[in-house]
Amino acid sequence: QGCDGSILLDSTPTDGTNVERFAPPNRDSVRGFEIIEDAKRRLEQACPGIVSCADTVAIAARDSTVRMGGQHYKVATGRYDGRVSSLQLATKFLPSPSMDASTLIKNFKNQGLSVEDLVVLSGAHTLGTSKCNFFASGRFDRLYNFRNTSRADKTVNPAYLQHLRSRCPRDGSANTVELDRGSQFSFDNSYFKNLERRNGLLTSDQVLFESERTSGLVRSYAYNSRQFASHFGQSMVRMGSIGWKTKENGEIRRVCNAVNVNKHDTL
Repeated sequence: QGCDGSILLDSTPTDGTNVERFAPPNRDSVRGFEIIEDAKRRLEQACPGIVSCADTVAIAARDSTVRMGGQHYKVATGRYDGRVSSLQLATKFLPSPSMDASTLIKNFKNQGLSVEDLVVLSGAHTLGTSKCNFFASGRFDRLYNFRNTSRADKTVNPAYLQHLRSRCPRDGSANTVELDRGSQFSFDNSYFKNLERRNGLLTSDQVLFESERTSGLVRSYAYNSRQFASHFGQSMVRMGSIGWKTKENGEIRRVCNAVNVNKHDTL
């Protein structure tokens, strides 16, 4: 339902434990919940009931980007937190690592985001790692049985394929691999350069270079790191405004992993 801190919830009165953080796109993927909880705890000590968990996430995303070498951008604040966190809605609306470019474009368009937003926000994969099960097993498999062909995805660079198979044997789906080979700890445009080399890790990464609708943007960001850094901040602001909650349809949670006991318990 938008950027309202719903992914932080362990359970809700309406959804129980059938919540967003356990949806397939998030399970074994999104981490760092304890860092947001710690930040919220300190905020509540300083100014109780004022700063939402949704705003905390938005600011933390910006600050961590800057700390890793990205460009500072202004974050609008004033979001309230949602009280709904649905596994079913997250599964339906969040992009999957197996999506092709056309499906990704449609997915982002449904949220009011452009093709440029899709490509530049995918550049967030310049940081972090992915478990092998998102690209080396089941319906996500690019290494051994791509789309049930008993072969690897032909868009994977052969040398990179050998590297990935060494990191992700058929029985090693819990292993992890860097999303941006050679630059997982720096916020830079290396992600796009890797796509040009066909070293994209996920299907949903590499298709951005293979599609005529997005390849030009990939090349542009691979060539111009300042443009990528500037556009990333702009797209993050646009994404952060999706489903903006107010006092009328949200609350400011006392803790981020649970809704307030009394839904009117907001200053």
